[in-house]
Amino acid sequence: MISCPRVGQSLRILMENQPLKDKVYSHYEHNDACKFSRWTSRESYQYMYARPWQKVNDFYSDMVKGSASISKLFRKENLVIHDASVLIEDNPKSELEKIPAKDRTGRWARLTFKIVLSYHGASFDGWQKQPGLDTVQGIVERSLGKFVDEKKAQLLKEKKLPLEGCAVVAGRTDKGVTAFQQVCSFYTWRKDVKPQQIGDAINNTEPGKIRAVSVAEVSREFHPNFSAKWRRYLYIFPFNNGEESELGSFCKEDAGYGNTFQPQNLSSNYTSGSTDCELEEDNKDGIESGNKPTTFEVSRVNQLMQQLEGKLLSYKMFARDTKASRNVGPPTECFLFHARAAEAFLPCEQDKIPTKVMCIELVANRFLRKMVRVLVATVVREAAAGAEDDALLKLMDATCRRATAPPAPPDGLCLVDVGYTEFNPNNCFIS
Repeated sequence: MISCPRVGQSLRILMENQPLKDKVYSHYEHNDACKFSRWTSRESYQYMYARPWQKVNDFYSDMVKGSASISKLFRKENLVIHDASVLIEDNPKSELEKIPAKDRTGRWARLTFKIVLSYHGASFDGWQKQPGLDTVQGIVERSLGKFVDEKKAQLLKEKKLPLEGCAVVAGRTDKGVTAFQQVCSFYTWRKDVKPQQIGDAINNTEPGKIRAVSVAEVSREFHPNFSAKWRRYLYIFPFNNGEESELGSFCKEDAGYGNTFQPQNLSSNYTSGSTDCELEEDNKDGIESGNKPTTFEVSRVNQLMQQLEGKLLSYKMFARDTKASRNVGPPTECFLFHARAAEAFLPCEQDKIPTKVMCIELVANRFLRKMVRVLVATVVREAAAGAEDDALLKLMDATCRRATAPPAPPDGLCLVDVGYTEFNPNNCFIS
């Protein structure tokens, strides 16, 4: 059977122009006692974005440059942030270590390097390389191009592709998310490459925005993602000076940017994932809003977060933009080693008022897409509404992702480090 491209195109255009049936979008019905004091999705989105996020961005920028430290937020100067172990294996010695360097052949002859990176999220369009966008992966792989072996360089030339290395990462970060000690790896068959050369190549790309914290040669068996035992994220939520913003209107003066606050990407047909329901028009179904709270207690957030510790749970209701095949079963299960919240103050210059912030520290074996940001926005919403201690656990059994809040801004999120040894709670910022 011969297919005609014009026929297929005509059918596609005809299907796209078919009028869609009207869909009814309703508010998710919470059945607890505080359902009338709980913010809607729009109200939660507005509350989270109307904050001085630029101050957090400035702090993260100074942190990447080396002039600020996360430890200073909690006055723990001697805290271990990243373990120096390059790989933990079941056997006392890896297969690579059993082979003398001069006798290594085939796949064991290549050199693998572990690269620890620090980069400012607001300066890039996320980690993953995309055409026409300034991404961390794109910058790193371009800088690694000078270290690829001749065979690969010739292959790239024949395919008319740019001379770039290949960087495998522990976990991709979204646009706006900062990393303090992200881990990636790179391998080459060239034996003259030194770790210092790789570090210098990365540091010379965009100084002040990205920095190679350390580079070390590791076993070929090392994989930044699969070898990792845990990841640690920190979310910094800044408070506005003075009274909290009202929730009644959708145009607010943003304290951080000095312009009119306009929620973006938020409409009545907003979709938050493959199994999500669309956000309702605010109070469209006549929901009783009453006098909703505009503040919350950090201690209450801490209590709600602690309920998640030490449990293997499915966080599919807290994920966004995931594939349908990863919406059920083990792919959605995560084990949280540590989940705490505490007050802190951003370091400030002399004669300036320090900014009060809430810091949320999360350590888990893995995280789903946008899971941390949704979890932060949801726990703030539940704390403000006065929900019960097990509110987050009950949301695990919800039937629609609209039960949780829209993702919090990426500006506050930072991937602190990735661990390759067993998790040690003594190294946490918040106890």
